Amino acid sequence: MSKPIVITTAITGSQPGKKDNPALPVTPQEQIESTHEAFEAGSSLVHIHVRDKEENPSSDPELFAEVQEGVKKHCPGMIIQFSTGGRGREADQRGAMLHLKPDMASLATGSVNFPTIIYENPPALIESLAESMREHAVKPEVEVFDVAMLYNAVRLAQEGKIPTPLHVQFVTGIPGAMPTRRKLLEFLVDELSTLAADATWSAMGIGRHQFEVNKWALEMGGHARTGFEDNVKLGKDTLAPNNAALVRLITDVAAEYDRHPAGPEAARALLGLPPAAGIQPAC
Repeated sequence: MSKPIVITTAITGSQPGKKDNPALPVTPQEQIESTHEAFEAGSSLVHIHVRDKEENPSSDPELFAEVQEGVKKHCPGMIIQFSTGGRGREADQRGAMLHLKPDMASLATGSVNFPTIIYENPPALIESLAESMREHAVKPEVEVFDVAMLYNAVRLAQEGKIPTPLHVQFVTGIPGAMPTRRKLLEFLVDELSTLAADATWSAMGIGRHQFEVNKWALEMGGHARTGFEDNVKLGKDTLAPNNAALVRLITDVAAEYDRHPAGPEAARALLGLPPAAGIQPAC
C-alpha cells in the first residue's frame, strides 16, 4: 500500500529576493496566494517567514497573523509552521509571534556557520523558544543544520523541554554546515530511529540539491521540504514560476517510490497534531 508523504513548502525564507525570482511571494497577500497554489498541488504544511515593506526579514506578529488567517481560510486544515529562524531578526524577537498559536514552529537546536555569518542559537535562546512553544501548545520542528543538533534535540526531549514524538528537519547543502551526502542522511536517520524511535523526519537540500534530496526522502520513507526559501529554480537555467511548480516535482514522481502526498488530515495524524478546528479527520 502506498505510503503518505508530508510535503512542506517553505514559501519565502529570509534570503531570496524578487531580484532572484520575481515570483517570490513577499507581501502577505502574495504569500497567501502562493501557499494556496502549493496546497492545491499537494503540499500539506507551509513554513512561513514574513517580510517588511522593504522585503527585509521581519518578526512582526501582525504580518504573521495576516498570513495565518489567509491560509486558514483558503487552505482548510493545512499545517501552519512559523519560522523562528535568526537571519535578519533580533534574538529577543524571534518568538514574538508564537502567541498566535500556529500548529508548529521551527526550532534550531544549536549554532552553526553559514557562508558569511554564524547562525547563533545559544542554549538560553533555544530553551526560551522551546518554553514559549510549550506555553502556547506549538509543536517544534527541530531543524538540524549540523550533527550535534540532533543529539541536543534528543537531550532536550529527555529533559522534558520539548515534546515527543519529535519531528526533525534535516537541512543539507548550506556551505559551512552539513553537505548534501546520501550516506550522511542515512546515518542521521539511523541515529534518530535509535535515539527516538517514534520520531518523524523530513529532509531538504539547498539550491540544486533540492529535488535530489526530495527523491532521497521519498525512497527512504521520510517527508520532504521544497519551496523558494531553499531554491528558486526548476532547472539550472529556468526559474520556477511559483512554489506549486516545485511541489509538483515531488508529486509527479511520488508513485515511482510507492508514495502519495498526504492530505492535511493525514499529515496532522502523521506528525501527532490535533485535527484542525472545523475539519473532520479522515476515516
